[in-house]
Amino acid sequence: MITLKQVYFLRCDIHTNLRLEKKQAKKEYKLMKKTQQMLIIKNIELNKGIFLLRLKSESFVLQAKPGQFANIKCTDEETPLLRRPISICDVDYQNSQFDLVYQVKGKGTLALSKKKAGERVDVLGPLGNSFRFDNNIVYGNKEQTGKTAEIKRAAIIGGGIGTFPLLYLAKELAKANIDRDIFVGFRNKESIVLEDEFKQSCNSFYISTDDGSYGHNGFVTDMLLEQIQNNKYDVIYCCGPEPMLKRVANIAKTNNIICQLSIEQRMGCGIGACLVCACKTKAENKEGWKHSHVCKDGPIFD
Repeated sequence: MITLKQVYFLRCDIHTNLRLEKKQAKKEYKLMKKTQQMLIIKNIELNKGIFLLRLKSESFVLQAKPGQFANIKCTDEETPLLRRPISICDVDYQNSQFDLVYQVKGKGTLALSKKKAGERVDVLGPLGNSFRFDNNIVYGNKEQTGKTAEIKRAAIIGGGIGTFPLLYLAKELAKANIDRDIFVGFRNKESIVLEDEFKQSCNSFYISTDDGSYGHNGFVTDMLLEQIQNNKYDVIYCCGPEPMLKRVANIAKTNNIICQLSIEQRMGCGIGACLVCACKTKAENKEGWKHSHVCKDGPIFD
């Protein structure tokens, strides 16, 4: 049976177009082994199939940033083999605890949902880059975009399970004295979670459902577009399904607003050593694009 270690090093020989040297692969595999057995504080069902997992780790909390994720080994069994990436939903710095909210979708997350408080779970992270909100930060190539931002007001928009990592972002923006309007969209009233937490973390709150059973009837992006006519946003932060990301990106471009998107993608290793989450992104080269790893180069992209 082939091991994960062999997969990492074979990848270097097979996928030479990505120019990942064996030295780099060994470095990444070494990182892969730096996992923690974290104590489960609670693992409760918030809504049908939606769980909140609270873990304790001082080192993780000290390193965590909004937009990053943890890669979880859901079971001690041989299958499922791959870890599950779950975005950080909230951080309690005082108690060295953090929350991950996830949806049960398959064998891995089902096994994770059965774990109890007091047990331990194998965690790798925090991984990936993060949302950026430092004042006067330069976005992209300044000579190309001309965009520097002194962020005073932000629009935060999410759909479905893509709303979860935005709560942590909203709380950190509040600490930076940045005004926040939050827009969240769900399929129906029954699928809504964390509504009260979002309301407490923003200046203005907008919610929609696809079927009109709660809040605005329609797409959450419609509410964002309406509010843009009345408010000046310096940046838009977004996480959700791909059609929503494309719509938000177009809205931001049309209105000349800086935009940061958190891309949801199936992952394998979580550290850039495999090809599972590779995707095409814009680049300043002859082709106009390059391969990026969502886990390492992202999950946040401009």
